[in-house]
Amino acid sequence: METVTNGATGSKRYLVTFRGPGGHSYGAFGLVNPAFAMGEAMAQFSRTQVPSNPKTTYSIGVIGGGTSVNSIPNELWMQVDMRSVSVEELAKVEKRFLKIVDRAVDTENNARSTKEGPITVTKELVGDRPAGKTDENSDIVQAVSAVLKAHDYKPKYNTSSTDSNVPMNLGIPAVTVGRGAAGKSDRGHSLDEWVDVEKGPDVKALTAGLAMLLSVSGMTESSL
Repeated sequence: METVTNGATGSKRYLVTFRGPGGHSYGAFGLVNPAFAMGEAMAQFSRTQVPSNPKTTYSIGVIGGGTSVNSIPNELWMQVDMRSVSVEELAKVEKRFLKIVDRAVDTENNARSTKEGPITVTKELVGDRPAGKTDENSDIVQAVSAVLKAHDYKPKYNTSSTDSNVPMNLGIPAVTVGRGAAGKSDRGHSLDEWVDVEKGPDVKALTAGLAMLLSVSGMTESSL
């Protein structure tokens, strides 16, 4: 609940689809295989070096495709996430990723037969959150910080990828604040993610959240 996200981590997300002629795994053996192209791209991308400061990250989160275990797939796809607090570093990792994908396709087309058709790839940008920042001295940051302190929380300023990215990037003061939970949680975005929903701390956090909304909107006790 103490977290005040006033910095926007930029992100780029791609849906990359590899296609090929497909065929029987035994009878058509020797034809190009989009799985090998995608696997090559994944392996090469996994070895990409990125800076820890400014923090820059990447991940392949979802993969899919194919029709049966005894078929050379005619289509496979992966969803890729890249992030950085630096616009320049994000552009670098994005550029490298796109080159790796093209190179992996060329490698597979040169390694096996394309007599029934080559491997092709489409790279669709499906997510683009720009970077930005709201100054700690701005009215909106100071307002939510004052409310948190009044409810015995110690504000912690943070940079993350949230719905505030767009207004921050446009120069519109914005923050993302706590979700009203007690603050005890772990393993975010994993299958064993958990959060403590003990009533007392939760009610306190929700009260602080409501007070922040009222404060930013200009409402005070005397106006209620």
